[in-house]
Amino acid sequence: MDSRIEAALRHGQVIDITTTGRLTGHPRRIEIVFHHLDGRIWITGLPRADRTRAWLRNLEANPRLTFHFKGELEADLPARARIVLDPVERRSILGRVARLWRQDVDAMVAHSPLIEVEIEGLTGDAVARGSLAGV
Repeated sequence: MDSRIEAALRHGQVIDITTTGRLTGHPRRIEIVFHHLDGRIWITGLPRADRTRAWLRNLEANPRLTFHFKGELEADLPARARIVLDPVERRSILGRVARLWRQDVDAMVAHSPLIEVEIEGLTGDAVARGSLAGV
């Protein structure tokens, strides 16, 4: 894997993800931010109590996604999502993100989406170490 991608995976930034529409089966691409915390990759969003986001519903139906770096570093990485529902795990991760974003932790735990992203062929330890060779 390109060393620039290895480095980019260790730092949260704005990316795009493509999911598969749960009703249409068509690709759906959105812009979103990922976070690298403790060697793992997370995607969340601001709290929103009125409805579940379409991209999260798409991932409930099909956890495969494409993780797109854009700008100077363009790369498309096949990945899989794990939707995080456990309240203790949500508070652990979203508490850290809430501090970064200056958001209310309780609101984020209650109303923010949270997924862990696993890049195909890559373990979280490899991201943390910067050892992504062979991916």
